[in-house]
Amino acid sequence: MGEKRKIGLALGSGAARGLAHIGVLKAFEENGIEVDIVSGSSAGALIGAIYCCGVKPKMIENIALNIDRKLWIDLTVPKRGFVKGKKVEELVKLLTGNRNIEDLNKELFIVATDLKTSSEYIFTEGPIYKAVRASISIPGIFEPVKHGDMILVDGGVIDRVPATVVRDMGADIVIAVDVGFSGEPGRINHVFDVILQSIDVMSRQISTNKIISADIVIEPDVSHIKSSRFDKVEECVIKGYEAAMEKMEEIKRVIDGK
Repeated sequence: MGEKRKIGLALGSGAARGLAHIGVLKAFEENGIEVDIVSGSSAGALIGAIYCCGVKPKMIENIALNIDRKLWIDLTVPKRGFVKGKKVEELVKLLTGNRNIEDLNKELFIVATDLKTSSEYIFTEGPIYKAVRASISIPGIFEPVKHGDMILVDGGVIDRVPATVVRDMGADIVIAVDVGFSGEPGRINHVFDVILQSIDVMSRQISTNKIISADIVIEPDVSHIKSSRFDKVEECVIKGYEAAMEKMEEIKRVIDGK
């Protein structure tokens, strides 16, 4: 038998819509799809990091269903963003056991954007919670993260669905999950939606060619869900599961080399 081909999973940004990643992971687990390499931007970084720490998708769903929103957001009025992010940092530290990226059984690559150089920065080592905190730093919502000489914000600004990252890091098969905004906003009632949708529109053209590089693209039907609706856990998870199951035969064919 030949050497097992490495499967890479790229989990995209999308704020609350990123909860659909949980459903994708549930479908993978149910069908015995073993992922070797995970990359994530923003919400994808958060879900991907928890998953790579060995937390089962069902448990991630339970955490999302039962968590107090106040644990995620500590609203203040700092100079560079609305949310200081200390509470979410502590929460991610708790959920990941304060582990380092390099200590995980799966390879994990977390994407952030460096404002100083307008370039992508990929965390390949160090504390997971710090990398996730940088990757979810939505401009105008969270304070940016200082990392060395860099000023880091949301990975989705420059790489909405980091499919090329897992490819570059050694994945033979790349599966991308795109939970981005559809371009049809409907009513916008929250500044969070305005900021997230603006970022998504700007990053969509940049990311198109990168997403195309994936062998398979899973697109959960969550475009109607507002970026701020973190109460839509069950719907997002179902949509993610359904989208992954629709692609499951194709995924298995690609893995089997057919």
